[in-house]
Amino acid sequence: MKAAVLEALERIVVREMPSADPGPGEIKLRVRACAVCGSDIRIFHHGNPRVKPPAIIGHEAAGEIIAVGQGVKKFAVGQRVALGADVPCGQCEWCRNGLGNNCPDNYAIGYQFPGAFAEEMVLNTMIVDYGPVTPIPDSVTDEEAALAEPLGCAINGLEMCRLERGDTLCIIGAGPIGCMMIELGRDMGAERIIMIQRSRNRLELAKRFGADNYLSPEDGDVMQAVRDLTAGRGPDVVVTACGSVEAHEQAIAMVAKRGSVNLFGGLAAGARNLSVPSNLIHYKECYVLGSHGSVPRQHALAMQLIRKHTVHVARCISHTFPLDQIGAALEAAEKHEGLKVMVKP
Repeated sequence: MKAAVLEALERIVVREMPSADPGPGEIKLRVRACAVCGSDIRIFHHGNPRVKPPAIIGHEAAGEIIAVGQGVKKFAVGQRVALGADVPCGQCEWCRNGLGNNCPDNYAIGYQFPGAFAEEMVLNTMIVDYGPVTPIPDSVTDEEAALAEPLGCAINGLEMCRLERGDTLCIIGAGPIGCMMIELGRDMGAERIIMIQRSRNRLELAKRFGADNYLSPEDGDVMQAVRDLTAGRGPDVVVTACGSVEAHEQAIAMVAKRGSVNLFGGLAAGARNLSVPSNLIHYKECYVLGSHGSVPRQHALAMQLIRKHTVHVARCISHTFPLDQIGAALEAAEKHEGLKVMVKP
């Protein structure tokens, strides 16, 4: 089989690899689609302690089961499944309580376990027994199914924000996750949704997802614009779907009293710390939280929202590359030329 192998920082090579058979309790996939995540780009440039080159990365994936190991009962040859990233160990306190994305071991596909930028992959017993391996409905394409992984992360983020019906939701960052959150937030009851994005290209792309207001810092003071749109009270929920320290600070400054801020977007290594007057949080009585990843329940829910066209993830797909052009795929994703970049092994 062919696989894109990360041999060292900023060196990824497509080469022939041995095709492995699944052992007892394992399953083998023919990968049909794997989207590029921002974390894949960070690993490519800066590495990750959980990724030991030579390694295969990629975790937003969907494929077809082509072999099952002895004792596998939950899955069958010919079945299509999608994968999440975070794999619960199934044994620790967090995993037993359904919070596997907080597992101390932090197992993940494309990190400790071989990823999906490959024609084939074997899912080990931990993934099969406890992981986010979700059957794909017949009406959902492989490309759509691969995006259940980032949509599951968006679900986790908005669930933690205590978004309620009638709330105003402000999203800072019109990347794929931010765009998914527009439709997801609407489904969860948001009455007004405000999108803030500096890049005019991405702001235009985000308009297909149906927010009420689209703002760019290039057009003026977005803080004042948000105050005007909310009669001076601020949004009930603000999510930073981007990796910007300034956006994190801005979110805390604009949120309404008793509102929630989710610092969803991770920051690059070496980014400066936030500079926020603690009295701002104190007197607003606002909630400042973070979220990352998702759990198998949320991955399964994401698949159902895709099936019902509650969230139109296909609208996020702007580029498609074959596996042989993995370098071009990573470059297109990093340049933010569109929204989601899909690799088809």
